[in-house]
Amino acid sequence: MYEQVYHGFLLVCMIVLGALIMLCLLRAILGPRLADRVVAVNMIGTMTITEIAMFALYLRENYLYDVCLIYAMISFLAVGVLTKIYGGAY
Repeated sequence: MYEQVYHGFLLVCMIVLGALIMLCLLRAILGPRLADRVVAVNMIGTMTITEIAMFALYLRENYLYDVCLIYAMISFLAVGVLTKIYGGAY
C-alpha cells in the first residue's frame, strides 16, 4: 500500500520537475541578460540531477546514482566555463 503511494508521489514530483526544467529552458533562451541565462543553465543542471536521483529511486537502480554524480561534475564544469566566458577571461 505505502509503496504505491511512494511511487505515485515520486512520479508526480518527476513530472513537476520536468515542467520546471522546461520553464528554466525558456528563461535560458529568452533571458534579457547573459547572467540570467547562466543562472538558468545552472538551475537546469541542478534539477536534472535531482530528476535522475528520483528516477533511480523509482526504478531502484543503483547505477543511476553514479550517473548523477558524473552529471553533477559536468554541470559544475559547464557553469564554470560559462562564468569565465561571461567574465571576459577568454
